[in-house]
Amino acid sequence: MKKILFFSIAFFLLLNANAQDIFHPNGKVQAKVYFNYHYNLNKSATQPGSFNLKRAYFGYKYFFSKKLSASITLDVGQNSGGSAFTYYLKKAALDWKLTSTLKLSIGLIGMQEFNHQESFWGYRYLYKSFMDEHGYGSSADLGVNAHLTFLKNKLNFNIFIANGEGYKHLQDNYGKYKVGGNVIVKLVKNLEFKFYYDTKGFAYKRNDGVIVDTSSVSVYAFFLGYRIKSKFRIGAEYDVLLNGEKYTHAASGYNLKGVSFYSTYTFSKRFELFGRYDNLASNKIANAINPWNYNKDGSAIIFGGQYSPVKGVKMALNYQGWIYSDPTTTSKSFIYMNFQYKF
Repeated sequence: MKKILFFSIAFFLLLNANAQDIFHPNGKVQAKVYFNYHYNLNKSATQPGSFNLKRAYFGYKYFFSKKLSASITLDVGQNSGGSAFTYYLKKAALDWKLTSTLKLSIGLIGMQEFNHQESFWGYRYLYKSFMDEHGYGSSADLGVNAHLTFLKNKLNFNIFIANGEGYKHLQDNYGKYKVGGNVIVKLVKNLEFKFYYDTKGFAYKRNDGVIVDTSSVSVYAFFLGYRIKSKFRIGAEYDVLLNGEKYTHAASGYNLKGVSFYSTYTFSKRFELFGRYDNLASNKIANAINPWNYNKDGSAIIFGGQYSPVKGVKMALNYQGWIYSDPTTTSKSFIYMNFQYKF
């Protein structure tokens, strides 16, 4: 009787172990919304304050297996004409983990210029990362990305090839691709470093069909971040765009450069304080008196506090200001109340 009971228990445990190894395909719905109220501190402002729904993301992720998954994301945002909101297909990617160190992403994929800095900054819902804000690149594009991980995630490489126009545009008529990659190093405790580079060739024609610019737009960026567990973090980045007014507009000799510093102190899981300083500058062309982007160059100052009452909900009372390099242009100065809710 004891033997029968022993083998019965052993057989049950074996079946249970095998059942746990069986993967069941599954999926989940995802959504994220950015909402704010802002008040203009400039006394001459025609609209002192307003409510604003900046963005909403809706998506679905499906796991075919432990190694193969697909995701789709719609980006709903404001536009300059037509309806109040327009939706775009932001991502439609297939992720395939080929080995423990190599993952491929194929389709309309997330790009690598500023995703790491954006995550470290941590407050995308109230202000974009520096490179995203000033047109250094797109957060998503059509292409292929290979992600390599070594030394227990302490050393990461990304290599990609993409159309280069971003997720709102098709490939240009000349079929020139954007290629690049980055390396992220976390070999020293609490310290992380990132280097990024990409380049894309262009060929612009006038209305008469004559090609007037064949410059290659290039971007490189350096990031350094330091964090003490979940209490404190500070980051700095230096970003350069060469031969372009932005990543989709080639212009020989037109360059942008900038720095961004940001820091956060966390008091608890619910409350933290943050601050940020940006500076954007352009170069002079030929014998020009002022830099080519003089009417947009300047510095951003952001600081405030964030409160998270429950998981998935964040709110931040903060100040956002922009001081133009041109002293004749009135600076921007706002008080914001930002909200993010996601599930």
